[in-house]
Amino acid sequence: MKNTSTADSPVIVSPEQFLDHWQGHRRLTRRVIEAFPEDQLFTFTAAPPMRPFGELAWEIHQVSALTLTGLLTGDWSMPDWRGGVSQDRAELLRQWDELTARIGAELPQVDPAFFSQLHNLPWGEMSGWVAAIYNIDNEIHHRGQGYVYLRALGIEPPPFYER
Repeated sequence: MKNTSTADSPVIVSPEQFLDHWQGHRRLTRRVIEAFPEDQLFTFTAAPPMRPFGELAWEIHQVSALTLTGLLTGDWSMPDWRGGVSQDRAELLRQWDELTARIGAELPQVDPAFFSQLHNLPWGEMSGWVAAIYNIDNEIHHRGQGYVYLRALGIEPPPFYER
């Protein structure tokens, strides 16, 4: 995917607004993680061979960490998808909260010009802005799967508009 935007393009949202938007998605996804029964988070899938939501949540976490690191440093290295993950909700939430705090502290340090520059990510070349939006799109996509799983378990998921 190529994005040919330049630094001269009009700003649609400020960096502060983007940070608030991203953090809102993280808060909502955290609530979805918490909504799962402990014994179902890493085991239940409504449509095999789809992965359990706990695995999807770890992927969201890793893509978010990759995105933050890439925006700050230009290093867009492929994560070790199996490394640093556990089957423990408390550990997932601990690391989730640590990354959320890092995003809040470190994203404002990203040079705004970096968003319009093209970067080579593991899944293709894109601008920093497109990479940041892709990260949120990925989270929304997997959180939607979590909503389906919760409903299949007879659990009402958190309202998506309450971020």
